[in-house]
Amino acid sequence: MYLEFYGLKSKPFQLSPDPLFFFSSELHKKALSYLKYGLSQQEGFIVITGAIGTGKTTIARALLDDVDGGNIVAAQLVTTLLEPLELLEMIAAAFKINVVERNKTAILQSIEKFLIALNEQGKRAVLLVDEAQNLPAESVEELRMLSNFQIGNMPLFQSFLLGQNELRTIIQAPGMEQFRQRIIASCHLAPLTQEETRHYINHRLKQAGWQGDSLISFTAFSIIHHQTQGIPRMINLFMDRLMLFGFIEELKHFNVEAIDTVLKEMSNELNMTTAFQSAKVEQNPIVQPALRAPTKQSETSKELELLLTQAIDKIKKLDTKVTMLLNKS
Repeated sequence: MYLEFYGLKSKPFQLSPDPLFFFSSELHKKALSYLKYGLSQQEGFIVITGAIGTGKTTIARALLDDVDGGNIVAAQLVTTLLEPLELLEMIAAAFKINVVERNKTAILQSIEKFLIALNEQGKRAVLLVDEAQNLPAESVEELRMLSNFQIGNMPLFQSFLLGQNELRTIIQAPGMEQFRQRIIASCHLAPLTQEETRHYINHRLKQAGWQGDSLISFTAFSIIHHQTQGIPRMINLFMDRLMLFGFIEELKHFNVEAIDTVLKEMSNELNMTTAFQSAKVEQNPIVQPALRAPTKQSETSKELELLLTQAIDKIKKLDTKVTMLLNKS
C-alpha cells in the first residue's frame, strides 16, 4: 500500500529472507566470510549460531546466490526435526536424488552415486542445514558420517549448520567429540548495535528504491533500537507497520512522536512488548514461573515503564528543538 507513496520499487521490510537486502554488519560479514572460507577448504563443518531473527537464513540465501552457477551444487534444509533416516531422505530430496527403496542402505548408496557423478563433472555438493538446533544428536552424527564420502583425499560432501543457541549445547554434548573436531570455523550472531540498526534501516530503504533524505529523525533511531533490541526480524516487523502508518497519515518524515504512536498501537494490538522481551530473554537462563517473585517483578515493570515514558518525553522535546534549529538554518 505504501510503496507508491514513498516511491519504492519493492517492500523494504518484508519478513521473508531476501539476499538483495542482505546487510553486512561486522558479525554478519564475519559469518559470511566463514561460510566462504569453508567452501574454499572443501572440507569440515561451519557452524553459525544466533538468536531468533538475527539473520542466519538470510546469510545462507546470500551464500547460495553467490555460488549459483559455479562448481558447487548447493541445497538447503529448513525442516530439521528429523531422525537419521528421515534426514537422509530429506537430503536426497533436496539434491533431487532418485531413491528406489526407503531404507538407510539404499539411500546412502544413492547419495554416494550422486556425489561420485558430481565429482566426475568437476563439481561437489554442499548442504546448508537451517534451524539445525532441532536435529537430534544422532542426526548430527549422521551428517558427520556423510562427510566421510570421498575419492582419494577429496571430500565429496560438506555441511554447514545454522541454528539457534541450543545448537551449541548439542555440539558440546559428551558424545559429539568427533563432530567437534571437524568444525573448522564457527560464529555467533549477536543483535545489531544502535548504530548498525540505523544503517540497517537506511540500507533496506535504499535497496527498495528510496531516494529522498533521511526518512527517520536521528533521535528516533535510538527508540527503535531499544524496542526491537536490534534484532533484524523485529526491526522489519516494526518498520513495516511504521511505513503503513506513515502512508495512512501522509507522513514524509518520522519523528519520535510517530514512533511512539506506532509502538503504542502495536503493543495494544499485537502484544509487541512481549514479543520483544521474548527475543531478548532467549539468551538468558530460563527461570521457572513458580520461582519468580511476581510482586517485585510487577513493581519493577512499573518503574521501568515510568522511566521509559519519561525518557520518551525528553527525547520528544529534544527532537522538537533539533527540528526548530534545522528549520532556522
